[in-house]
Amino acid sequence: MTIRKLRVGGRTVELSRPDKVLFPEDGITKAELADYYRAVARRMLPHLRGRPLMLERHPDGIDDHGFMQKDIPDHFPEWIHRAELPKEDGTVTYAVCDDTATLLYLADQACITPHRFLSRADEPDHPDRLVFDLDPPDEDFAPVREAARLLHELLDELRLPSTVMTTGSRGLHVLVSLDRRAAVDDVRAFARDLADLLVARHPDRLTTETRKQARRGRLYLDVQRNAYAQTAVTPYAVRAGPGAPVAAPISWAEVDDPDLTPQRWTLATVDGLLKDDPWRDAPRRGRSLNPARRRLAALRA
Repeated sequence: MTIRKLRVGGRTVELSRPDKVLFPEDGITKAELADYYRAVARRMLPHLRGRPLMLERHPDGIDDHGFMQKDIPDHFPEWIHRAELPKEDGTVTYAVCDDTATLLYLADQACITPHRFLSRADEPDHPDRLVFDLDPPDEDFAPVREAARLLHELLDELRLPSTVMTTGSRGLHVLVSLDRRAAVDDVRAFARDLADLLVARHPDRLTTETRKQARRGRLYLDVQRNAYAQTAVTPYAVRAGPGAPVAAPISWAEVDDPDLTPQRWTLATVDGLLKDDPWRDAPRRGRSLNPARRRLAALRA
């Protein structure tokens, strides 16, 4: 069996079967996936460090269904960090990616996409991210861009700075950085109340209905990812789709681009993706929800 050795951060990561094709339509190999993650590690790791991960693995390539893995396998090396967290009937031991070596090891395990917690392992029930998931009701992406703008405006009213990213799949994620003081149930309740207000303002375009048949062509404002132990795709992660699209941070100005699609960036365009950091001016400190909650209550009154 062919093995390629990668030296990084004082460790040697062995890439087995580096020529294994993971994206058959594009001929993209495991080695190319690892090279991409090595190239984006500096940008990606700040969004991964300290966070439990759910691993989306496709050992036989993306044409195979693959599987989602929460518990870290026994064969993972000891130097990969772990987080043992409670669940309803026991515990789960998650992998945590704190360095480039771990990111490359995950690529060797055919982890196409790492999905991250919205909280850190030391306080799993106090998230430091709030996320709104915006997916189109059909193939038209314009309603997603419109919903993102409306959401951005409301968050500005509440004085909550927000960032936006393509998911590499179907839609956009709008994120708010939090100070970790609010418990997960309070964060989800706030997100739901905010979504309800936005729907009340635009009932013909938006909905919080979970049942597809009840949406009647309106865009669904999904806040379910804000529950305990739920995950969201990590910025810069590759998605298991044709062309190897990437979940990419973008600027709010880019949302106005009529040519924007959730697959704008791909593994092949990493140089363009890394040319600029659209989140460079985002506040580094998370915000408290308390003032925003009071402002939201006043708007709903």
